[in-house]
Amino acid sequence: MILPAADPKRLESEWEADQDVLANLLDNGDRPELPRSVDVSFRGTPDVLAKLTEAAADYGFEFIEIEEAEEGDPWLFLEREQPADAESIKSLTALCLQLEAAFGVEYDGWGCVAQSGLPE
Repeated sequence: MILPAADPKRLESEWEADQDVLANLLDNGDRPELPRSVDVSFRGTPDVLAKLTEAAADYGFEFIEIEEAEEGDPWLFLEREQPADAESIKSLTALCLQLEAAFGVEYDGWGCVAQSGLPE
């Protein structure tokens, strides 16, 4: 599947928010080069979310869950293993915005746990 380009203004806006999250991770001892599970979420209709889940597998995403919403469409949660350095996260955000445009869903961001590389 060929994905449409991400909206540049939307990417810029998401990237500003991403940088805050990355700074928070660093403040919590994160070593961004370490791979970890990074989750992303999308909101849309159940049939479209099912199609998105299938297509996202081609980009290394695995299904976590669909969370029913009290009002409106449900949320889809996916994850993939990757580092959380700036370049990797910016690439992830661009990909998610491309998926948003391709499927007519709402991308709602990413999250992960800080990785120190030290045993817990």
